Amino acid sequence: MTAIQPMKSERTEAQPAAETADIAGIAESPRSPCFDHAPHPGYLRLLETGELAERARLLDAMQSPCVLCPRRCGVDRKSGRTGVCGADHRPKIAAASIHMWEEPPITGMRGSGTIFFSGCTLQCIFCQNYPISQLGAGRILTPEELARQMLRLQKRGAHNINLVTPTHQAPAFVQALLVAASEGLRIPIVYNTSGYESVEALRLLEGIVDVYLPDVKYDSDEAARLCSRRSDYVAHNRAALLEMWRQVGPIRTDAEGLAYRGMLVRHMVLPDNLAGSEKCFEFLAREIGPDVWVSLMNQYFPAYKALQVPPLDRKATSDEYESAFKALERLGLHNGFVQECDGAPEGE
Repeated sequence: MTAIQPMKSERTEAQPAAETADIAGIAESPRSPCFDHAPHPGYLRLLETGELAERARLLDAMQSPCVLCPRRCGVDRKSGRTGVCGADHRPKIAAASIHMWEEPPITGMRGSGTIFFSGCTLQCIFCQNYPISQLGAGRILTPEELARQMLRLQKRGAHNINLVTPTHQAPAFVQALLVAASEGLRIPIVYNTSGYESVEALRLLEGIVDVYLPDVKYDSDEAARLCSRRSDYVAHNRAALLEMWRQVGPIRTDAEGLAYRGMLVRHMVLPDNLAGSEKCFEFLAREIGPDVWVSLMNQYFPAYKALQVPPLDRKATSDEYESAFKALERLGLHNGFVQECDGAPEGE
């Protein structure tokens, strides 16, 4: 993985990629965040009023038949059957650990408390976590056991609870959050998602999720079909991004530079501009505006089935990444982060 750097108006020369990320310190960007006192996470207010329990009930009902994600597969997951995502109603996780390689406002000095959920609503042929997302690696827990994992991460010093690929397991998470919040959980919730979301389900997460960390993967249905086996990604992704923005707005940080609320959008540059990077950024600039934060990622490599599918059988070149960066600049999207790395030479 490569180093994550604050976005600058002029990029420095790319540096060799490290085996693990070297997290840069937070620097002031052209539109710097407000350093103010972080309020308590929103889920604590919902816990006090009883609304958190009601949200858990409503999300749970969306699993039988399952309409949690845009696929709306209709499987009765509460009966023990697995949906297209590969999961039934029980929480299943591959790991719960301190992660030091997210963007600086997420990682901070002590790390992000990541929970990697098994299964996925997409079927990305280049997924770098495919043993977890596509092959179902992980272990089944009870909501109480998941709550204990969250409390353990908080005790270890995690700045937040970072839910990785949580869409299909949102009901189980909120059930666990009820327990964890009642027993002392007090750190923000980060929702780390592919961006393939149902607006209906997202509305039930309002006030529960403090920081949204969604992808904007593609600009075309053709690319989404080729790469993730869904031709409806773009429409659902755009609607989801607007809903997340409505709920939390731009990234806001405390005096230590840690995000306690807001949305940070990730975009990974793909070979041959398959992702349609500039068009993705045009949507963000037009529909959300210059206050949106973007993390421009250059960590693509051909994993899983991608080696058999050109142009996904190679890394993005340095020129391809530079072109995406310049598009951000032209569109006035100056808030966020870039990855300084040694991309593949042009022509490889």
